[in-house]
Amino acid sequence: MTWIGTSFYFVLLDQSLRAPEAREDAEAGVGGELWEVHGGGFYHVQKYVVAPRLLPEHIAWFKWEAYTTWLSGFGLMLVLYYLEASSALVKPGDDLEPWLAVTISIALLAAAWIAYDVLNRLVSDPRVLWPVLFVLVALSAWGASELFAPRAAWLQLGSMIGTVMAANVFFNIIPAQRELIRAKEEGRDPDPAPGIQAKQRSVHNNYLTLPVLLTMLAGHFPFAYGAAHAWLVLVALMAIGAWARLFYNLRHTGRTHWWMPVAGAVAFLAVAVWVERAGDTVAAPPAAADLARGRAVFTSAGCGSCHTLADAGAAGKVGPSLDAASPSTALVADRVTNGLGAMPAFAGKLSREEIADVAAYVSSAARK
Repeated sequence: MTWIGTSFYFVLLDQSLRAPEAREDAEAGVGGELWEVHGGGFYHVQKYVVAPRLLPEHIAWFKWEAYTTWLSGFGLMLVLYYLEASSALVKPGDDLEPWLAVTISIALLAAAWIAYDVLNRLVSDPRVLWPVLFVLVALSAWGASELFAPRAAWLQLGSMIGTVMAANVFFNIIPAQRELIRAKEEGRDPDPAPGIQAKQRSVHNNYLTLPVLLTMLAGHFPFAYGAAHAWLVLVALMAIGAWARLFYNLRHTGRTHWWMPVAGAVAFLAVAVWVERAGDTVAAPPAAADLARGRAVFTSAGCGSCHTLADAGAAGKVGPSLDAASPSTALVADRVTNGLGAMPAFAGKLSREEIADVAAYVSSAARK
């Protein structure tokens, strides 16, 4: 969250700069300045076109926000998904080996950065670059949904984008800043090109903040990642998040288009209606044998003690009523596998086949 906050602030700062009022500041290389008020005091911020004539003794760096975000995120991915890959990463009922799922997941993190970096070096026109990036994100979302469990698929895409953002800082932004300082220390005129490229990557990161935040919080919204065509839902919500950043970035430059948040809100409502109606769609029931086994698992596992499901004669009041919720098969499978809140995880207690059977049964029975 700290990293996101600094990204928001520095983009606002860059786009709010005004030409320096004092002639001596302009002659010293100041390209823009901004007066701010916060916390009971005034701040006067100046940005140099390239670098000041003399380096100050103390310079504040903004890098560990990015590094610690990625390291902590990867650590959580390791503990919660990679070490429990058979239940958390692999789709219920899928025969993908856990070690292979982990290998694919890590390889995709590296592939995301390589593809993004190469594309940025080959394509300079943002009118071409951003549509291509959007297509790659959509393909990645679809591929992750085919490979991994629903919740893991969303987090996988967020991890790929987060890796791109952190790598931008590590491989482009910080090296460019170090080169500026090195040039001044060696008495050379700094080359502005690395700084311009670093600025471009920083702006890219700004547009990716809300899409990544969405995947970080998605575990709390099973109706979204458990929806039919959940990968399309994810892509649509990510696009809305980037659209929100575009509105604010334009607003910082003095161009406020109120139709943009209205369009974003309409798009968000359209996605919500789509998810709701997709949840109401009755899918073709699985094979009768699977449903029968699923009903037996539902009874033997004690699901009826917490949940209401008329078909099974269950009237539990602890958890949500399954008849009222009419959950999708994917959502039930994820809940049974990983648990949530008061509901325990049944991974390791039930086999993949049992989880798949009970998920199919509950989804089918709840929609009768």
